[in-house]
Amino acid sequence: MDFSQIIVILATAIATATPLVFASVGETITERAGVINLSTEGTIMLAAMVGFAAALATGSVIAGLAAAAVLGALVALIVAFGAITLKQSQIAIGFVLALLCTDLSSFLGNPIVLIPGPTVPSLKVPLLQNIPLLGPLLFQSDLLVYASYVLIVLVWVFLYHTRPGLVLRSIGEQPAAAFARGSHVVRQRYFYTLLGGALVGVGGAAFSLDFKAGWTYHLTAGYGWIALAIVIFGGWNPLRAALGCYLFGILQSLANVAQSNIQSVPTQVFSVAPFVLMILVLVLTSGDWLERALAFIPPTARRSILRTIRTRAPAALGKAFEQD
Repeated sequence: MDFSQIIVILATAIATATPLVFASVGETITERAGVINLSTEGTIMLAAMVGFAAALATGSVIAGLAAAAVLGALVALIVAFGAITLKQSQIAIGFVLALLCTDLSSFLGNPIVLIPGPTVPSLKVPLLQNIPLLGPLLFQSDLLVYASYVLIVLVWVFLYHTRPGLVLRSIGEQPAAAFARGSHVVRQRYFYTLLGGALVGVGGAAFSLDFKAGWTYHLTAGYGWIALAIVIFGGWNPLRAALGCYLFGILQSLANVAQSNIQSVPTQVFSVAPFVLMILVLVLTSGDWLERALAFIPPTARRSILRTIRTRAPAALGKAFEQD
């Protein structure tokens, strides 16, 4: 494998990861506010169908992305109403919606299966595209990929370097304390749940309008669950979640390369391999055995590594809040 092939693999990995970046960062925002949106799998799939259908009907990719974002926000609104207002199980609501949206995508999307439609146009960045290594890797893609870069940085800065970001983290950690200091916890949980859902919807449209142009049954099958796993893997941090997305993208790219070079192995093996490997990564970064494996490292360094790998979920995640 030469250098040019490595660049192609990494560039493909970035394109593969882009829909997951939108979904994972969106779910990170939602869960930071204390709400679990398990409908992500179904939302991505239904948004992919709705986004493509809207773009096909209007001839506008922007209209498709907007329709997908609205769809994602509407599904999130159902989650928010059931979980925040009715105080029902967030896990049960999300899981039922995941199944419902998946079936709706197949039923409603039947007329547009395998029909060609508009896609996000490529856009090479002048001057930057000529930078050795980084140019072909980062700046010879399209606006959706570039938007994912901006989203990662903006959300990270917002969460950790602004007062509203601090308030967002506080309503996911100590909502009672945040309420006592004047924060409207219910209103903000609604807002961030809808915002996260809208980003998940954009992630779905990124599949059908960019990464896997067009619509077919179960186009994004499994990616919603991977996005949820990446949020945990990323420790509810947008930068780490993005790294998890790019790791998954690399695994997908390597699987595609192996599939084309190893003809004797069934293609299904390479299709599921990235999902299995991602699960293994999650397993390998948890459990008591990891601490035992690092026993030979000095205590200070060991604690630093474990602190980096392992993170704690927001304390109020999934818990109802009574706001008087």
